[in-house]
Amino acid sequence: MATRTLIVVSILIALGSASAADSKNNPADELVGVINQNRTAHKSSTLADNPGLACLALQYIKAYDGNCDDVAGSDAKKPAETAFAETFAPNCGVEVSTLGQISGRLLACQSKYAEPAEAFSNVLFENGKSLSILYNKNHTEVGVGIQGTDGGGPYFWCVLFSSGNPNTTFQLQGGTAIKQRPGCYSGTNDPCSAATRSRLSSSLTVTGFSLLALVVASIFVN
Repeated sequence: MATRTLIVVSILIALGSASAADSKNNPADELVGVINQNRTAHKSSTLADNPGLACLALQYIKAYDGNCDDVAGSDAKKPAETAFAETFAPNCGVEVSTLGQISGRLLACQSKYAEPAEAFSNVLFENGKSLSILYNKNHTEVGVGIQGTDGGGPYFWCVLFSSGNPNTTFQLQGGTAIKQRPGCYSGTNDPCSAATRSRLSSSLTVTGFSLLALVVASIFVN
């Protein structure tokens, strides 16, 4: 009986660890990885993942207040340039004096969540203009923000590029990234609090505990 109990406890710990690891997934970091892989394949240099710039990308999303229709089309809108210094930087704890030049920006919104690779191919980079921004050789750093709205869609993706020095631009006060809720941004290893991963995590948890039930039943039957 003691051996059986130990086996069950070990399985529970393993499932708990797997769930914790999954909660640490940050799709914004993953999207930066996809961007750099594609730049490398196109003979362009990889970009530094700057968390200060990435937090500004998430603030850029928040400025739309969930209005997906304002992102594209003839009625597309964008935050005022002054918002970076007046609102975005203070909200992120980015030192205003270190704000660098934004050398490119990409913003997309749709009703359904897309995994990073899909968001890259089918949401953000659908036309020649977007690709020219992606492969611009003047970029030196990148930051990605991702956010869902009200526990679900619409989902926003924002990529900001800069030609600044990653060691001196978009510096966080005290060197500490400020957690933003909802959503997440790259360069922090901070899990997303938006609904981007909730359905996936839930299905993994259900599957894991279903497997546990089968294993436990087998142990005690035998």
